[in-house]
Amino acid sequence: MDIRKIKKLIEMVENSSISEIEITEEEGTIRISRALSAPAAAPQLTMPATPNTSFSAPIETSWSAPKPATDEGPALPEGTVIESPMVGTFYRAPSPGATPFTEVGKTIKPGETVCIVEAMKILNQIEAEVGGTIKAVLVEDGEPVEFGQPLFIVD
Repeated sequence: MDIRKIKKLIEMVENSSISEIEITEEEGTIRISRALSAPAAAPQLTMPATPNTSFSAPIETSWSAPKPATDEGPALPEGTVIESPMVGTFYRAPSPGATPFTEVGKTIKPGETVCIVEAMKILNQIEAEVGGTIKAVLVEDGEPVEFGQPLFIVD
């Protein structure tokens, strides 16, 4: 969501009698609520903000990414989990159409690249910390991943 839209929403809340507003768009959800109790120290903005942006009104702002659909699939196989070390976009191959770094059934060694997580336009190669055979790939190519989210199961 554009920071100008957020500033405009904050102004609208300040100048109206409403105490809270929540808006959901394609990029995520933003909730702005007016502090009704003692004066707040500073608003909390939990999304990347542009430098030199300040809010002086006692308003609490929170940002959350769209929640992924939760469908409980089959139980995960047992083994060691390789987790995402950062938030970003998961890629199984070095480029579109290329052979994936690893597949189910492939044996990997510690230090071997198993995927890429793109964060802030930087392609970060994720290396296996353990060796073994890939039992499961838990994320689809191009999906967003969170810090600590399981990516692979290795046995």
